[in-house]
Amino acid sequence: MAYLRKEDLYTVIYPEILEQITRRDDTIINRAIASGMQEVKSYLSRWDLVQLFGDDETEPVVADEWLKAITKDVAAWWIIKLGNPGINYEHIRTCYQDSINVLRQLQAGKMQPDGWPYKDTTEESAPDGNSVEWSSNPKRSTRF
Repeated sequence: MAYLRKEDLYTVIYPEILEQITRRDDTIINRAIASGMQEVKSYLSRWDLVQLFGDDETEPVVADEWLKAITKDVAAWWIIKLGNPGINYEHIRTCYQDSINVLRQLQAGKMQPDGWPYKDTTEESAPDGNSVEWSSNPKRSTRF
């Protein structure tokens, strides 16, 4: 089952403009949705993506409209790169940049969405390496 469908994008781009951009070729829309979802997923590696987005056999467990709105903004950007008749290009670009900034804050751990499941990190599935990084400034010496 698809996380986003063509009809979901109608809240971001009017249907007649979407048809004009894609020339009624749904493969262009499906590729843009897939590219947008892949971009969003690349920022959300600490969460369980199957529960958030679902896959070919399962529906998403968490129905988060905020995440869906972010994904629609990113997918809309991928579509209007092809052409933008009758669309305020700067508005879509601003929405895309705002969505990417939110995704960066999520990635950095500055935001914690309520109800999003983290990846299962049992001993068998724990990530390799350290997830904590630290450093210090170089040591300075004072000379008189």
